[in-house]
Amino acid sequence: MKKIALLFACGIPVIAMAQSIAAPTVKAGDSWTYVNTVETGPNGWRQTRDAITVQRITDSHIYVSSKPVGSSTGGNEVIVDADWSRVREISGNQVVVNRPLAFPLTTGKTWELQYTEPHPNPKLSSATWTTKYKVVGYEDVEVPAGKFHALKIEAEGDWRGQIAPSNTVVQAAQARPGQTTLLTQAQHVTPEATAGNTYKAFWYVPEVGRWVKSVEEYYGSNGVRTQRFTTELEAYKPGGS
Repeated sequence: MKKIALLFACGIPVIAMAQSIAAPTVKAGDSWTYVNTVETGPNGWRQTRDAITVQRITDSHIYVSSKPVGSSTGGNEVIVDADWSRVREISGNQVVVNRPLAFPLTTGKTWELQYTEPHPNPKLSSATWTTKYKVVGYEDVEVPAGKFHALKIEAEGDWRGQIAPSNTVVQAAQARPGQTTLLTQAQHVTPEATAGNTYKAFWYVPEVGRWVKSVEEYYGSNGVRTQRFTTELEAYKPGGS
């Protein structure tokens, strides 16, 4: 009782501390099957079912295989950080590009991630991504695997890029009686700044060891959504079961 009274006196919320969630104990053989939906623009979309299976664990990494459900091949083998962060090689360095979970998790906790990528696509010479994550709290969510009381993490961010310079040449033929003239027009695109926004949400269930649902949305400079990626858990099988 004295310890609890001391925590209150220091302004430390006891309930929040009691709900602190440590990193899960993931083991070889753990498997998750997700329904993945990709929406591009207002009309385009596609859906796949993919299985993620843990191959081995080290102190700092999780080695997993990812493949379409029903595929006869071994699938892609991927290394992720122990907190399921996604890492990508940028300019010769391994850089964390997505960190949906930062253990221990407590309601109200925040963290930020920023990185710069040269030539992320043919239109941009560089882009800087900034994302701010926050543990919102618990809410009920329903996915193909069932209903879960999950801890929701939201992330809002922005990207700022530089449009790469380019030259465009357009040619057209103009025909006259006894004469053909070839017209050439050159257009030069000068570098200019552009920007957009991102939104992400993850519903994490400790007993599952991963999120049961995630949404990632990307918006262009005009505020219009260009892509949305959604994953929903279809099945979970602990290793050895």
